[in-house]
Amino acid sequence: MKREYDFSHAKRGAVVQVPKGKTRITIRLDDDLLDWFRQQVDRAGGGNYQSLINDALRQHVRRAQEPLEATLRRVIREELSHAS
Repeated sequence: MKREYDFSHAKRGAVVQVPKGKTRITIRLDDDLLDWFRQQVDRAGGGNYQSLINDALRQHVRRAQEPLEATLRRVIREELSHAS
């Protein structure tokens, strides 16, 4: 190890750049939820639990914006397919 390092040409910031359209945040999640997402990744043989959380949130937002009639039709279709 050197006694002294030259940081005169160093750049500040993240080591890994955040892709466009993404924002790095800090979020607190319950341990059981985080464990569940990590288990899903393990069962799938790999992947990224953060992407699964992102997909789950996106699906929730889509369904929350869905008109009531479309929600009812979707639920009835799902129930009919389970009944047959």
